[in-house]
Amino acid sequence: QVQVVESGGRLVQTGGSLRLSCAVSGRTFSSYTMAWFRQAPGKEREFVASITRSGDTTDYAGSVKGRFTISRDNAKNTVYLEMNNLKPEDTAVYYCAGELLYGTEYRYWGQGTQVTVSS
Repeated sequence: QVQVVESGGRLVQTGGSLRLSCAVSGRTFSSYTMAWFRQAPGKEREFVASITRSGDTTDYAGSVKGRFTISRDNAKNTVYLEMNNLKPEDTAVYYCAGELLYGTEYRYWGQGTQVTVSS
């Protein structure tokens, strides 16, 4: 059974930085496309970033491009989201997802980690 566990969320000031981590159990992590999503209060969940199995291709939402970086370490079964120049509108619960099914549908999801950016 695959488990996805996010960590690293906390309160940070505007302009600050955070690195989120997502640890995935199981032997097939390196075969999964991985992604980060977020959901702000009262809003729908939205795509943030994704990374292919080998890490050679990444994709970002326009709102975070140039500020966020997704990366992975297949030896550690971990995917990261480096977030810089954080803004209050980045406040959300951030979810890690694994194994792309189609579109933005993923098979495995974590429970989320809260990121709060104070103004």
